[in-house]
Amino acid sequence: MAFDGFFTHAVVHELDQTLATGRVAKVNQPYPAELIMTIRAHRHNYSLLLSANPTYPRMQITQIAYQNPAVPSNFAMTMRKYLEGAILESIEQVDNDRIIKMNFKTRDELGDQQRLVLVIEIMARHSNVSLVNEKNHKIIDTIKHVGSDQNRVRLLLPGATFVMPPKQDKVNPYLPNQIYTDLVRKDLDENELAKQLQARYQGLGRQSAQELARELQASSDLPTTYHTFLKQFENPDPVIYDDNNGKRQFAAFLPSNIKEEQLTHYDTLSVMLDAFYAQKAERDRSKELAGQVLKVLHNELKKDRRKVKKLKQQLEDAAKADYYRIRGEILTTYLGKLTAGMTEITLPNFYDDNKPLKIKLDPELSPSRNAQKYFTKYDKLKTSVDYVKEQLKLANDEINYLANIESQIDLASPADIQEIRLELQQQGYIKQKRQKSKKRRKVRVSKPEEFHTSNGTTVLVGKNNLQNDRLSFKIANKNDIWLHVKDIPGSHVIIRDSDPDEQTLLEAAQLAAYFSKGRNSDNVPVDYLPAKRLHKPNGAKPGFVTFTGQKTLYVTPHKLKN
Repeated sequence: MAFDGFFTHAVVHELDQTLATGRVAKVNQPYPAELIMTIRAHRHNYSLLLSANPTYPRMQITQIAYQNPAVPSNFAMTMRKYLEGAILESIEQVDNDRIIKMNFKTRDELGDQQRLVLVIEIMARHSNVSLVNEKNHKIIDTIKHVGSDQNRVRLLLPGATFVMPPKQDKVNPYLPNQIYTDLVRKDLDENELAKQLQARYQGLGRQSAQELARELQASSDLPTTYHTFLKQFENPDPVIYDDNNGKRQFAAFLPSNIKEEQLTHYDTLSVMLDAFYAQKAERDRSKELAGQVLKVLHNELKKDRRKVKKLKQQLEDAAKADYYRIRGEILTTYLGKLTAGMTEITLPNFYDDNKPLKIKLDPELSPSRNAQKYFTKYDKLKTSVDYVKEQLKLANDEINYLANIESQIDLASPADIQEIRLELQQQGYIKQKRQKSKKRRKVRVSKPEEFHTSNGTTVLVGKNNLQNDRLSFKIANKNDIWLHVKDIPGSHVIIRDSDPDEQTLLEAAQLAAYFSKGRNSDNVPVDYLPAKRLHKPNGAKPGFVTFTGQKTLYVTPHKLKN
């Protein structure tokens, strides 16, 4: 069941019962399109998620912890100014549409009472969250600003008059009507009846329409069946199930064509939505946050690879330095045969059985200066070799470093992305915003991810380079076993055991292979050794270590359970 008007009705009913009369304690915006409001109601704190994410828009109470950015957005600051301390009077749905109103009572700067409305529109890429003054209908701010160049019908900008989205020519199913009776009498098949119901009723998604059509066709009492269907959304039995095509779905109640063993029940709609969206939304948030980071990485990698190509060409040219030395020596030997103004001369090459060798000359230079020109070119190429090799090594090291970060992003959580961004700021790849306050907020590096092998041994995995450094040199004991894929980018992995058995070592190696660029390979080499043999050279980039005395396992990547 999609997040259609009926499911929105169920969510609004649940949230209104839980949160109405509550007070807003905190407002945060952990991600660009998502707002978290902490509401104190009935002696409990509830984290209400308002998401205008184009892929996963929704409204729910969430129990998932979020990491807030170091500097709050302008929208978050505005929401705090107007809503912190406000009383939530009610939550209501606009008709049977995917539009929700949260009605607040608060006081303005002069202490006068004012009423504010937070309008949540759950409409895919057009989703938005807008704070509106109820008295004059002026927009205070929106989570997404929509100008006249994007939408000529509605202007969603601070100061503009708030206008509801255009209404569809459909009937609110909760108002008295006989449409369903007339359609059933036409003796349509289930799919056609579902399409006709969807075309006439407001907020009826495809899956809800099919369920209603199925129940109406099997009924002998149409009004009772219709009203029972509507009431189910006010007394839901939330489930997640796999449909007949194997696709994972959620619903406010058990669909009639799904077997009990194909589903999982949940206590509330919010708990169910947390379970359904946890991984999907997390990946989407990571992708969203990683946008600028990936752009920086791709630009730097492109620049470095172009530089490597140029340096290799210089090495190839340097390898031909003898070409200039030989010509310089031959000219010096036969200097008496050269005369001013010559453009070329053919002389015997005593390095190749005195075969004739044609040598180009500069007519404006003297014979001795022509010979010296070849020696100068030779010396320049020979002395450039060491420098070019050094620059080539630096460029390749940087490519490996950036490729490692690129592979970390593939499996990164939003918190990991923020730490990767911090690392790139520290390394000078991303410019840091100047903070007005003199005090800089100290960013704490999050803990490495923890896993357990089949015998219960703890295995720790660094998800980014800052975590890797902390794990290898701060957290790990000197006799703990350290693992890393051989010669390719990957995470640092620590077995919390100085003498693990073969199975534990194998499982940890599989985990190291999974958190690496080789995760899609069948046979990945993984080095392992005691952590005390690790060494970090002075000035080395985050995550870089050297070591000796390692052993190597070949494994197939596999992720353990947390």
